[in-house]
Amino acid sequence: MPKKVALDWLERNEKRIVAVGDRIWELAEVGLQEYQSSKLLTEELRNARFKVSLGVAGMPTAFVASYGSGKPVIGILAEYDALPGISQRAQPTHEPLKKGAPGHGCGHNLFGAGSTGAALAIREAIEKENLQGTVKLFGCPAEETLVGKVFMVRDGLFNDVDITLSWHPSSYNSAWMSSSNALNSVKFNFHGMSSHAAADPERGKSALDAVELMNVGANYLREHISEKARLHYVIPHGGGEPNVVPDYAQVWYYVRAPKRNEVERIYNRVVNIAKGACLMTDATMDLDFLVGCYEMLPNRALSDLMIRKMREIGLMKWSEEELRFAKKLAESMTPEERKDAILKSRMPNKEEKVDKLLDDAIDDPEDEKEVMAGSTDVGDVSWVTPTANLVTATCVLGMPGHSWQETATSGMSIGHKGMILAAKTLALTGIELLTNPDELRKAREEFEAKTKGFAYRSPLPPGKGPPLDQLAH
Repeated sequence: MPKKVALDWLERNEKRIVAVGDRIWELAEVGLQEYQSSKLLTEELRNARFKVSLGVAGMPTAFVASYGSGKPVIGILAEYDALPGISQRAQPTHEPLKKGAPGHGCGHNLFGAGSTGAALAIREAIEKENLQGTVKLFGCPAEETLVGKVFMVRDGLFNDVDITLSWHPSSYNSAWMSSSNALNSVKFNFHGMSSHAAADPERGKSALDAVELMNVGANYLREHISEKARLHYVIPHGGGEPNVVPDYAQVWYYVRAPKRNEVERIYNRVVNIAKGACLMTDATMDLDFLVGCYEMLPNRALSDLMIRKMREIGLMKWSEEELRFAKKLAESMTPEERKDAILKSRMPNKEEKVDKLLDDAIDDPEDEKEVMAGSTDVGDVSWVTPTANLVTATCVLGMPGHSWQETATSGMSIGHKGMILAAKTLALTGIELLTNPDELRKAREEFEAKTKGFAYRSPLPPGKGPPLDQLAH
């Protein structure tokens, strides 16, 4: 049977997949600089006779790897970018592997290796069982800055895909049915005129004043946007020394909201506020639109299918050593902090998990009406092809995301077990879609009903290239 072929392959090659994930964890390369990580994954795929295209959509670390022929085409997403500044050893006490270096505090080392393992297992079933269809693995860089998939979608790389499957490391086992926030990321560059701040300030035009006035205006705008919308900013450049009127300053904004069209409305108002700051300071302004993304469009049929497949596999068992590791790691927060974090989360059945360290259940998908506070470029994929997101437990319940605690578990057996569960679930789901036309039809019909009358329009300005000099932030 195709499913048995895939599972047997994953069990025989589990140590190999873990080794790939651990190597990416050690490399810890930030977005659009994942040269060694993407090379490692593409070498595994080429060795298995996948056709690999590296450097797609203008990004040197992006790739598409395909095996098989004809329809249906099952896409699987892989990510492998790290986060700056959260290097950590695979131990339950805080100690960087390399001080100030990046770390996999979102578990994308597991994401990349697990998805690759799933694609390789499906390939084995296609070959051994002579299945009709194609599996495509999409190597997606820079998810943390919401770059990779947006450019890959714009360049049409998902146009022939029938279904897309994804997963993400988490603290629980289920499928995402919530949406997410759409987003625009943009840098506003203000230009003024420098002068001596004490001797002749009247000759100066402060670019920093323009930044500060823009921020004041944006903060007043908060009262007049929807409750769930968000404005965040940092000032990467604010001048040199206090006695020189800054002739250049920059502020970087994220504009988020539950719907793409709402982001665009708020963003246009923010741009007008920036123009107003120029009028008040006699500065000039240009902007660098980095990226924009859509909210996530969930697919109930696919999510339910993934949960059924996960339950066929069954949960991993936590060892005494892993439970001791988790208990020690949990001491990095007070019991009250950890409990509050669990109860604040979108996790299903969270009230039942406040006294647990590691999840030992498989939950039904969450409420479709939920909106994740963050953003993901998986959202753009979900508007051009039916897409589902699995989550598996790879870290301790209640620990913060993007943290040294998550970096620690992403580099040891807790993370490994969640990754292998994800790989098996993705593989079985992909094979079900290759061999059962009814499951494929249900997912497609739901997608077409939800997108009726909608035509995807990239949020990127025409001609915009990937921000290859942008570090994760």
